[in-house]
Amino acid sequence: MDSTKHTCLKLQTPQPIFIKGTWFPSHFHLSVTDGLNAWTCNASEEEVKERASNWDQPVSDYIHMSERYLGFQQPGSVYGFADAGSGFKRLSWTFEKEGTKLEWRWKFKPAENSMKVTAGILDFLMDANIRLSEEVVMKTKSNDKLKAEAEECLEQSERFQNEKAEFETKIYTKFLGVLNSKKAKLRELRDRVSSDHAKSHDDDDESSQKTETYDGDTEDEEDTSMHITSTSKGTSHGQKRK
Repeated sequence: MDSTKHTCLKLQTPQPIFIKGTWFPSHFHLSVTDGLNAWTCNASEEEVKERASNWDQPVSDYIHMSERYLGFQQPGSVYGFADAGSGFKRLSWTFEKEGTKLEWRWKFKPAENSMKVTAGILDFLMDANIRLSEEVVMKTKSNDKLKAEAEECLEQSERFQNEKAEFETKIYTKFLGVLNSKKAKLRELRDRVSSDHAKSHDDDDESSQKTETYDGDTEDEEDTSMHITSTSKGTSHGQKRK
């Protein structure tokens, strides 16, 4: 797996410069141009290890922090690119640690071919710009597609909501009709039961009246029978007297 990273920072010192960094797991290469001249710094593994040891840091942390400050200009950090004699330059930047302001510095030598180094930095910037432009175009297309899909989903949601409301209205209307029909049938059944109950009650009353009349006639018959018997006996006694 390739863990090499590339960065390029435009830094505003007394005059603007471009710093290109190539970062490896245990060392890094830096090149600087002001558009006319160029300088380079190839930090070897031994140098990086020694610097990291002096700051009580693992090599990976030292490289990561250097990349952070030389890949992106950090707010509050003071950068410098000053003469170091004999055409050399010294790149420096400051940072705070536990409330103390500290400074890291690396020395750059004049490039053997300033034009080639400058062209390499410009090519890197152009390629990065092209990649960014393509990425912007792709992201714009992706955003437009997502926007269209979102609008379509919104329209579909509204349509589903309307259809749901219409369906619920139809179901409610149908349910209400069925409910009213059931209520009407229940009322009809209740009235029929009440009518049958009233009719049954009238029949019971009529039957009771008939039974009472029949009983009265029986008593009369018994009285009549007893009267006839008494009369008959009386007649018999009278005949014997003669």
